[in-house]
Amino acid sequence: MEKRLRIVLSVMATLFLTACQLPPRASIEESYALPTSITKATTLGSAVAEQTAQHPGQSGVHILADSQQAFASRIQLVQGAEQSIDLQYYIWRFDNTGSLLTNELVKAADRGVRVRLLLDDFETTGMDAQLSRLHQHANIEVRLFNPFVMRSQKWFGFITDLDRANRRMHGKTFTVDSSVTITGGRNIADAYFGATDEFIFSDLDVLAIGPVVDDVQQEFDAYWNSKSVYPIDLIYTPDDPLAGSEPVSAIVRSRSNNEHAGKYKAAATESRFLEKLVKNELQLTWASTRMLSDDPRKGLGKARDSAQLYPQLEQAISEAQQSLYLVTPYLIPTASGVEILKTLAARDVDISILTNSLAATDLAIVYAGYGKWRQELLEAGIKLYELRPTDAQLDEEQEPAGSFSLSPGSSLHAKAVAIDGQKLFIGSFNFDPRSANLNTELGFMIESPELARDLGQLFDSRVRKRAYRLTLDEQGDLVWIEHQQEQVLTYNKDPETSWCRRSYVWFMSLLPIDYFL
Repeated sequence: MEKRLRIVLSVMATLFLTACQLPPRASIEESYALPTSITKATTLGSAVAEQTAQHPGQSGVHILADSQQAFASRIQLVQGAEQSIDLQYYIWRFDNTGSLLTNELVKAADRGVRVRLLLDDFETTGMDAQLSRLHQHANIEVRLFNPFVMRSQKWFGFITDLDRANRRMHGKTFTVDSSVTITGGRNIADAYFGATDEFIFSDLDVLAIGPVVDDVQQEFDAYWNSKSVYPIDLIYTPDDPLAGSEPVSAIVRSRSNNEHAGKYKAAATESRFLEKLVKNELQLTWASTRMLSDDPRKGLGKARDSAQLYPQLEQAISEAQQSLYLVTPYLIPTASGVEILKTLAARDVDISILTNSLAATDLAIVYAGYGKWRQELLEAGIKLYELRPTDAQLDEEQEPAGSFSLSPGSSLHAKAVAIDGQKLFIGSFNFDPRSANLNTELGFMIESPELARDLGQLFDSRVRKRAYRLTLDEQGDLVWIEHQQEQVLTYNKDPETSWCRRSYVWFMSLLPIDYFL
């Protein structure tokens, strides 16, 4: 009886493990960016080549702080695409903005443009049918990073394959005709483009042309062909064999034909963004620009430290001599990070940090990992600011196109670092252990005093109005200071938060989970 039970259990375990295994990769074909002889012959390619020829060795960058401009730029780039579109994202929703963009991708594919869509699989729950239909288009291929075999029960993947499943692709790139690229903090969803009356993010992207675009294309190809990536048709099989009978364009268009989406599309269409770019009328800052990114093997836990983003960014920060301005939605500096900041402060480097307040953050559990370090940072003389959630209701002051601003938003999602008023980093990297150790990230290090000073001026002119300044009182306890016109308000606990939310954060801060946050 015991022998028979062992056999049954052994068979069940074998079947269970087999069901959880990823499919073989032998059938996956590699693909790469199109030859420059093809992409440079496009309207975008020829216009960009003419502009970059005037600035040898430099890339032209344009800051996308305004959420509507960030959306319009993407829509119009897709509409202007002639040969290729390569997209890499952590989140892609089929809401208003996501459906509008997807609809334009289908139109581009219909006119012969090759579309490669690479998505992290963690946030694709409920999207398999739509992504599968896109994949069936002759000119569209959809691949998933570190996919879950059990589609409806992804949580089970964390139990059976935690080390791999916990590693996500968090970088974002949007590249058209191998000539223009956009990277930064924004995912593709209404909350990132201000296209909803509910929760929205204040975020930041940068558009670039020039040599750095070649680096992004090589990075995309490396991820696209990496061992962590699988075509969706190897992961998901439609339940209905007739599911492919309806044109994919009809499925997506039905989602983008509501009143809210129509208004946003009209506003984006009215933008002259693409026309300005092609005619060399778009305000660009020309600077030496270097892409920092993680090796895709980080998704398997096999990347060398030298091939990762954080050590390079950490070195740049450690070399600061005068000033350091840091913007991050999720801040968990860890003991080693705090020591770096304290060392800089000890040699009189002026350090200012902007992150989310407890009332503004969308991830209270991450705030639990940050809260324990505030007092030590303040004691070292580091300036801490926490963005207020009420900014979503404020009238935004007009800023010149291509400059920094704090766009109205319920929560901060931008990630940027300015060092010594000389160089600036913008990307997807959050200053937390997850970005450093688990997720793959990407960003640009831009050697531009003009843009670096802009971020410093943002702190001087805007952050003080839009954020709480944290200090310590005479007893060494935390105090939040808020400036409301000519009135100064002080709080001795996290402003605009409930007892339950503060208690949750306190409890989570006791757990040894910082590495996963």
